[in-house]
Amino acid sequence: MADISRHLIGLLLGQEEDWPRAFEAIVSRLGPITDGGGRTHEITTKRLTVAPFELTDPVASDLVIDRLAYWYYVPREWLKKAALMDGTYLLNSPFTFQSMEKHSAYCAMLRLGLNIPRTVLVPYKNPVDNARWAYTSAKYNEQFDLEAIAADLGYPLYMKPFDGGGWRGVSRINNPEDLRSAYDSSGQMLMHLQATVDYEHFARALSIGPETMVMDFRPDQPMHNRYAVTHDFLSPSAGDQAVTISRLVNAFFRWEFNSAEMLVTGDEVYPIDYANACPDVAVTSLHYYFPWAITALVRWSTYALVTGRRVSVDTDTAAYYAIADDPELGYAGRLAAYRRLADDHFETDRYWDWCAKHLADLPGRVLDWVTSPDFDRMLVDTVRATYPPHEHEQFLAHFRGLIGLWTSDEQARLAGGAAG
Repeated sequence: MADISRHLIGLLLGQEEDWPRAFEAIVSRLGPITDGGGRTHEITTKRLTVAPFELTDPVASDLVIDRLAYWYYVPREWLKKAALMDGTYLLNSPFTFQSMEKHSAYCAMLRLGLNIPRTVLVPYKNPVDNARWAYTSAKYNEQFDLEAIAADLGYPLYMKPFDGGGWRGVSRINNPEDLRSAYDSSGQMLMHLQATVDYEHFARALSIGPETMVMDFRPDQPMHNRYAVTHDFLSPSAGDQAVTISRLVNAFFRWEFNSAEMLVTGDEVYPIDYANACPDVAVTSLHYYFPWAITALVRWSTYALVTGRRVSVDTDTAAYYAIADDPELGYAGRLAAYRRLADDHFETDRYWDWCAKHLADLPGRVLDWVTSPDFDRMLVDTVRATYPPHEHEQFLAHFRGLIGLWTSDEQARLAGGAAG
């Protein structure tokens, strides 16, 4: 009998169709993988459903890519049960989901000494309707001067929810009038006021396991136009910092599929948002970078399954704090030490060596699929589901052009024997 291990990747999804179709298509093209011990591994996928579950029910999925549980308790609690009782591999830890609220992530990265802009948490404009809270609010809440806080931070600044998510409730505050209007509109959202800095570039880094793509992001543009295809737009130092910061956040919180946003001026990098339980991987926004994201997601998932990688539910904050508190290390020294911790956590060197040996043909398979009619059907379906009919041809031409640019670049890269 053949020595075969069969692995199931479960997809816990919201309303997305584009990247799951791409992921499923690429996994189906992987074929059997033989590890160093001669054992053959076969990988399949399944879209998971939400249903009642007994705590002792077996979990069939060996790895789950979750895009739902941050907002919904039933799948979140199922993920916790799967990790604790069944050893299921989760790309983002549900045990640190609380830290996916921006507030906790800001605090952690400030503790590690990163250049986080000054940030103030202000009480609710309209507290939740709770009798106990109403009593506490009436008796113990201090009065505060919102305009004085904003003036101290300096205009312009940003008001945004402490828990974030899809740019919900984010406002640029240019003056006291903007401040009052945004705060009055915040309702029961708990808000941060955050100072900003004059910046040259807004960088968004998408990290999947030990892979990171730093992209030139333009938040003032429509979603289809926010990611500019501009290579080397950061200095080597700033680019390296952006990669390090993105992976540091993920290693610290045990996240493996996350995006980070940073303001960049010269060699100075200021992280402003780096906790995203459901990072953007839509073809209609990533376009040129979409094939890389799917390749990285397949590659990291395959590596984790075939090598038997395990991640503890615990975090090792002491190792990071020891670096933060070392008086002999300057800022660059701390970042370099954090990068080593992150690379150790993600097994970066081993990962790339393993991929070169066992998944060397994956980029070529992705290229074949992206240039196939199947990919174009997925793109057409996505555009039709996203835009009104009179805009279909415009956006199909737009995205086909950007994917065509990626295809040309990827063909040249593969012809040149580049890795990754």
